[in-house]
Formats: sequence, structure tokens, C-alpha cells
Amino acid sequence: MKIRRLATTQAGFAAELQQLTAFESAQDPQVDLAVAQIVEDVRVRGDAALVEYTRRFDRLAVEQASQLELAPADLRAALDGLPGDQAQALADAAERIRRFHERQRAESWSYVEADGTLLGQRVTPLDRAGLYVPGGKAAYPSSVLMNAIPAKVAGVGELVMVVPTPDGVRNNLVLAAACLAGVDRLFTIGGAQAVAALAHGTATVPAVDKITGPGNAWVAAAKRRVFGVVGIDMVAGPSEILVICDGRTPADWVAMDLFSQAEHDEIAQAILLCPDAAYLDAVEASIGRLISDMPRAEVIRASMASRGALILTRDLHEACAISNRIAPEHLELSVEHPEQWVDQLTHAGAIFMGPYTSESLGDYCAGPNHVLPTGRTARFASPLGVYDFQKRTSLIRVSAEGARHLGPTASVLARGEGLIAHARAAELRLDGL
Repeated sequence: MKIRRLATTQAGFAAELQQLTAFESAQDPQVDLAVAQIVEDVRVRGDAALVEYTRRFDRLAVEQASQLELAPADLRAALDGLPGDQAQALADAAERIRRFHERQRAESWSYVEADGTLLGQRVTPLDRAGLYVPGGKAAYPSSVLMNAIPAKVAGVGELVMVVPTPDGVRNNLVLAAACLAGVDRLFTIGGAQAVAALAHGTATVPAVDKITGPGNAWVAAAKRRVFGVVGIDMVAGPSEILVICDGRTPADWVAMDLFSQAEHDEIAQAILLCPDAAYLDAVEASIGRLISDMPRAEVIRASMASRGALILTRDLHEACAISNRIAPEHLELSVEHPEQWVDQLTHAGAIFMGPYTSESLGDYCAGPNHVLPTGRTARFASPLGVYDFQKRTSLIRVSAEGARHLGPTASVLARGEGLIAHARAAELRLDGL
């Protein structure tokens, strides 16, 4: 199996790394145009457009939009009908995710200055949030938990979930996860039309304040288009994993960790950084040996050949510096004493510390959110969390004495900007003191 080998000491390494990690995220203009038409159609025609697109794209024989909503009893039946091991695994994961996110909940605060002026911040949840969940070939109950549970912990008033069910095929694990996570309403719709319905609302689907959750290029384009009408979590790019290893982790473990992201998509990225050339040889041999047992072997091969790499570094310090330049979605720090190195790593969606911490544990059940920034956005973005479903409002109550102190300052600055009404609003209050 072909995989790129690089070394930081070779000429032109920086340029090769740049080329390897670059990803053109520009939207396909044809997709963007089609999505724009769908979004506008749903905005104007509402339920009628929603039914038409669902019949066309998901091949569901529905006559009215109300047929697209599942009853709470349907979700409960899916949960009750799961095999015992699946039900327990779902419950265990949900509990760990909930326990972690409860620590993220922000609280309101305020303070009173000596002159009686009160300043503060009030934290309140969103009234209604929308959760997009992929359907069809891809079914991700873990994404339901990772999106719905933080929203519920935040105190969101109503959580509306959409999931396509092509040909009427429903995924019971997804429905069970929705029940377990506390989804309030669920509609069997998908694609750009589902995003449009959540953003603009129809007679049947309520308009939400924010849309979160993964999707294909059409969903991503629709989220871009409705941003501003509603909030969105992010427009995610291909999945990424970067492993920094000291050469002590079993090579098969690291090879499989690279596979764990490469199997998502032909354009996913998997990179290993290590200062031990012999270890890179061992991992490459493991990759060649293990690939044939992978059900998604062709996807992994394509991903590893086009965007994967095994990179020899001078030492672990340099490996950390390169990682910061890449700012990966998932970063495995597979070294004997990860605490000695973690402070050098400033840009990553999530850091998995130590050889026993496989990225897959974070995807499903460790507790922290698996919705992570991609495409170097970890330089400024954070994992999805409770804070994404809360908003902050500033509180200001100025006392008479406070107005006496603040008024002249506001007046001078306002007049400096040429905004005389601003200045007079502050000055009038001084006149009354």
C-alpha cells in the first residue's frame, strides 16, 4: 500500500507539508446554486416544497408534511427494541457525555461598583435548536448524543431533530439515541431542504435559533447559506488525525488509529510524526498487513495515498511544533509521559494523551464532544459544547452617581466621533443631577 514518507531534514519539507495539508474548501458552484434554489423554495412554499423534495430525493410516498414527523412513541419503541448490549452501550456513553458537559454550563454573574452601578452578564439557553443527523448509508447515533446532550444540559427549550430515511429505512440506533438524549421532535427529512425548514420554519417544522450536526456537501452549503438567519456550529471539512509517537506504542495500534479516520472518507487525513525511522518502518509494515482486513479498505487506501504521511522528525519538540502548524482535529499524543509534552501543543480540536487513549474512545464514549474544528480552524475554534447552546446578555444599571462619573467620558468620546445625539443623551442626565 502506497503512503507518503517525509523527513523534516529533507530539502523542501515545508513546501511538501503545506501541499499535503492544504485542502480547498471552496463550495462547488453547481451545488451552491442548486442549494440556493432549494433553500429559497422551502422558504417561500414551506411544507409543499418540503414534501416535494422528500418524495424526489428520499423516495418517500408522503402527501403532507405531518407524515414526516415521528411520534415520541416511535422513539421509545426503538430504544426498547434494542439488543441489550446496544442499549447498555448507548446508555453508558450518554451518561459519560452528560457528566462531562454538565461541567461546561456557564452561570450568570454581576457585581456592584462603589457608586451603586451594577454590571454583569446573564446567561440564558437558546429557545429552540435544530440537530441535523445524516441518514441513508451513514447513520451516527453517536452524533445524536454529542449534539443533543449539550443542548439539553444548556437548558434549550425545544430540540428539533431531522434525519433522512431514504426509502423509508429507519435506523433504530439513531432513533433510540434521540429518545435517550431527550429530543423533543423528530422529522424524517434531510438534505438542504431540511436545513432550510429548520432555518425558516414551515407550517409543520418549527424555525430554530441554531443548527448543529454534520452532513454532506449539500448540507454544508445549506448551512452556509442560512447562517445569519440562524446560528450554525461550523462547516466541517474532512476528518483528520495526527499522531505524535515516541516509538514505544505497538505499531499495530497506531496503524489502526490512522485507519480510524482514513476510513471516513477518501479525502480524510491521517499523519504520523515520530523521531524514530525504524518505528515508521514498523508502522508502514503494519498498515500493509492490516489493510486487507478492513471492510472500507478501498476508502482507507485512497485516503492514505492522497493525504496520508509518515513523517520523520528530529525529536518530539519538532513534532509538537509541526502539529501546531497543522492544527489537527484529532491529535494523539502517543508517548510514555504525555504530560511532559501537552503544554507545547497549542492548536488541536482534542488531544488524546497516552498510548491507551485511542481516538475512537473520544468519538463514542469518553465524554468530551466529538464535534471538533477541522481544516486548521483549531487555531481559533473549539469543540461543540454547552456554551454553543447558551447566549450571554450584558447587564448595565448605572446609578445617579455613576452617571455623574461616566457621563463626561461618554460625552467627550461621542463628540470625538461626531455622534452628537450620543453625547447629549449622556449630558442630559448630568443636567438633572
